[in-house]
Amino acid sequence: MDLEEFNSAPTDRLRPALAACCDVPRWVDAILAKRPYGDLAALTAVADQSLRELDDNEVDRALQAHPRIGDRPQGASTEAAWSRNEQSGVGADAGVRQELADGNRQYEERFGRVFLICATGLSAAQMLDSLRTRLTHDDATEATVVHEELRKIALLRLSKVVA
Repeated sequence: MDLEEFNSAPTDRLRPALAACCDVPRWVDAILAKRPYGDLAALTAVADQSLRELDDNEVDRALQAHPRIGDRPQGASTEAAWSRNEQSGVGADAGVRQELADGNRQYEERFGRVFLICATGLSAAQMLDSLRTRLTHDDATEATVVHEELRKIALLRLSKVVA
C-alpha cells in the first residue's frame, strides 16, 4: 500500500500488518496514533523511535514471532513469507544448516532466547560468523545487539507494508 492508503486505512486492517513487522502492541499503537504521516520519512522516524523505546519484555515478546535462523517457516502468514525471504541466504547446504542448528541450540542455552539477526542480504557464512561472535557476548551486550537486530528487521518489514 502507499502512504495515502496507510494513512486512511481502518485501524483493524493495519494492526495485523504492523504486528507482522514487530509484534508489540505498544509499538503498533504508537504508529497508529500518529497518523496521518506527511511522508515515509516521518513514518519511519516514529517507528524507529518507538522501537528504540521497547523494554526487555517487549523485545522478548517480539522474538516469539521469529523462527530460528536456518529453519524454514511454514504456512502462508505474512511473517512466514517474510522470514523465508529474509533467510534466503541460508541456502540448502546441509552442513551449514547443521552448524546453524547447533549454534542456535548453544545460543538458546546461553541466552534463553532465539538467535535473532537481520538476515536480509547476508550469506549463511556471515550469519554463522555473527552467531559465533555473539556467543562470546555478555548478557547486557547481547541484549543491546538483539534489540538493534529487531529494530532493523521491523523497519525493513515496515518498508514492505508501506511502499
